[in-house]
Amino acid sequence: MSRFLHSKFTSLTPYDTSEEVESMKGYIRLNTNESPFPPSPKAIEYAHKASAGLNYYPDPDCRKLAEALAAKNGIKPSNIVFGNGSDEILSFIFMALCERGAAFPDITYSFYKILADLHGVKYKTIPLREGFKILTEDYSDLNGRTIFIANPNAPTSLALDSGELELIISSNRDSLIVIDEAYADFLGKSAVRFIRKYDNVIIVRTFSKSRSLAGARLGWCMCCDEIARDIRTIKNAIAPYNVNAMTQAAALGSLEDEEYTRRNIAMICRVRDNTKSRLREMGFEVLDSSTNFLFAKHETIGGPKIYDALKKHRIIIRHFSEPFVLDDWNRITIGSAEQMQVFLEVLKGVVEREGR
Repeated sequence: MSRFLHSKFTSLTPYDTSEEVESMKGYIRLNTNESPFPPSPKAIEYAHKASAGLNYYPDPDCRKLAEALAAKNGIKPSNIVFGNGSDEILSFIFMALCERGAAFPDITYSFYKILADLHGVKYKTIPLREGFKILTEDYSDLNGRTIFIANPNAPTSLALDSGELELIISSNRDSLIVIDEAYADFLGKSAVRFIRKYDNVIIVRTFSKSRSLAGARLGWCMCCDEIARDIRTIKNAIAPYNVNAMTQAAALGSLEDEEYTRRNIAMICRVRDNTKSRLREMGFEVLDSSTNFLFAKHETIGGPKIYDALKKHRIIIRHFSEPFVLDDWNRITIGSAEQMQVFLEVLKGVVEREGR
């Protein structure tokens, strides 16, 4: 670090993207929970048309997108704010809406801790229970902290049902509840109805996973008008034109091609369930998944050994060395049927060699 860096950032640990870039070209990438499918043809067509107008600034409020998403979710366009990926939305929330601190599970999306540290937010981590489960009774008496719940959770792939979510919301009326629904399309349902019922809920969504637009960078949130105005104020103070014109157009094209998205989700879920069965046949414990990935560990072979062996075969999965309880576990993104067949064949050889 340079001698000019502010002292408050010297201990900041950034998000690790070392295995998500150019060095991974030629690998079967099962580590970043991207879609194996390209964007909708309509998304590509709309983005291409929008490229002709790149000499102009984009619509800072993404009005066409807001109208389309509002109609789809039964809310008002004013209830929606857009970000350059859902991580930017989360950053706005940590910056502006966590004055009394934050709370989130000890095993969840790692960016929550990073953003809390970045914005100087004091946070409380709540241990998951046996089986990596979130128990609603652990989320009470949090003294007004903003509560972050990834549903389904990552990396565990498990989800709370709507009744459990509502219990957390209704028992913490003085807290803001942020429900991160990055993988909700694979779960098949959203908590959007709570936006219409409660004024202390934010639902965060992304176009990166089910809609194959990770490279376009588009996230959005739904909340009551007052909170939306707060978040929009922060956005416009930092980056009013944060969503570029081609991304807005691609997202609108995706929304106009729902059949393409539904078909891809169904295929990913079928391949996921087949992969889960095959892994269990090989001696893996695999959690039930409501996402586009699996969380698994082998009964005798350590997680790092499996990760390293697959990497030698140019297959990359995600290993978590911290916290230590995750050391034997790996997260496996669901790729195409062909990619998963290669993965399973290579993994079978690894298990046969290492399990002797």
